[in-house]
Amino acid sequence: MKKVMAMGLVAAMTTGGAAQAQEVLEMTSGFSRNLPILGTAGVDFVDKINSISTEVEFEHFDPGELVPTLEALDAVSNGSVDAAYTTSGYWQGKITAASLFAAVPFGPEAGEFLGWMLYDDGAELFQRMYDENGYNVKVMPCGIIAPETSGWFKEPIESVADLEGLNMRFFGLGAEVMQRLGVSTSLLAAGDIFPALERGAIDATEFSMPLIDQRLGFYNIASNNYFPGWHQPATLFELLINKDRWDDLDEFAQNQIEVACLANITTNYAEGEAKNYAAMIANVEENGVTIRQWPDEMLDTFEATWNEVAAELAAEDEYFKLVWDDLQEYRAGYKTWVNNIYLPRPRN
Repeated sequence: MKKVMAMGLVAAMTTGGAAQAQEVLEMTSGFSRNLPILGTAGVDFVDKINSISTEVEFEHFDPGELVPTLEALDAVSNGSVDAAYTTSGYWQGKITAASLFAAVPFGPEAGEFLGWMLYDDGAELFQRMYDENGYNVKVMPCGIIAPETSGWFKEPIESVADLEGLNMRFFGLGAEVMQRLGVSTSLLAAGDIFPALERGAIDATEFSMPLIDQRLGFYNIASNNYFPGWHQPATLFELLINKDRWDDLDEFAQNQIEVACLANITTNYAEGEAKNYAAMIANVEENGVTIRQWPDEMLDTFEATWNEVAAELAAEDEYFKLVWDDLQEYRAGYKTWVNNIYLPRPRN
């Protein structure tokens, strides 16, 4: 049965001149449309698919308009929402392996990540994860960004001892590392972070790229911005569609959605690459931000701790181990390429 929204049936003209009803899918986004890069990606996807399809139309909704950010997976699975543009790292509390399809500490950067997802086993394992955990969803990669910053702190962090006892908003598998180092972490949606900083419920935060974090105003409270983004060398975003709704679409409409997502990956990545340097300059010159680099010894500690976390999660969770081993096998082969083809990154 095709869904007819309260506003009425949307009709499109076929080449034969007859009116054909479009499927209209309500899509919640994990990120407000006002957020650059993260929020614009969901809007851009909707614009892309609606501009090329006579079969299907998406309607974009900000977080909270249909469901809160952290409830989107369940809502899409049970059919109360048709689709969601989000990231699987939000489901780590439900599925141990979920963050391996979002962001991996000291893991693949965007190009390597997409290679695994689109030309190796990543996409198949991604769908299988939801299927085996009982979620009635179709998933596909639909966006990606370069590394994020690794935190906003009120005071400089000189050693691991300075992390101990902090309350910090942190995402995904990186949160497991920070917890081992004495940080109490919580996962907050974008709109909840600044109020939590302001009232002292958290002492520090990470969220995303400099332009996005600037829009959220973290610099007003925590002005020490740390790099590099060891916890998220790349972040992948997903489009979730209720599986029954997906199966009701014809193959032509399904292909259009997949093509729109592939195009969205390109523009999402490019927007992040193009717009962040200006935000970093403005943060320093106008907002009083100090850009700081983690010293090698801190990065070594983060990486060693992550390796411990990954080994333990693999020992505890069979599917995490399956995905982790597959990714590690792919990365071992990829080293032959990456260690030879690229120039060293300049460091000032």
